[in-house]
Amino acid sequence: MNETYTLDQLPNIANKVIKHAKDTKVVLFYAEMGAGKTTLIKEIIKKLGVTDNVSSPTFSLVNEYQNNDNELIYHFDFYRIEDENEALNIGIEEYFYSESWCFIEWPQHIDGFLPENAIVARIKIIDEITRQITI
Repeated sequence: MNETYTLDQLPNIANKVIKHAKDTKVVLFYAEMGAGKTTLIKEIIKKLGVTDNVSSPTFSLVNEYQNNDNELIYHFDFYRIEDENEALNIGIEEYFYSESWCFIEWPQHIDGFLPENAIVARIKIIDEITRQITI
């Protein structure tokens, strides 16, 4: 999948990411700061049936949500992590292999622990309002 999109097309892009990742449920989001990783993940989580307020887990490392079907969904942000071993302290391996949805921002900070079957999503800034996603 390689698509260019704007903010008003996020619902459609979110559906496509879900479709591409439904077998593994672990998605790694690579992009520079301000590219819209969190914004896209919020839309994906919404599409998965979560009605809670979704926010970035920048300081907590992980936010947990539950959808209407009582499925757990995890949103990670490893931007502030200084040593990838810190991720072990929150039990990331249990999360990654739980068969629950896991959306990971800044996965390059924990390269040694990423599951091999994860889907890689790269977001590129095209201009102020346009992004490109490659899966």
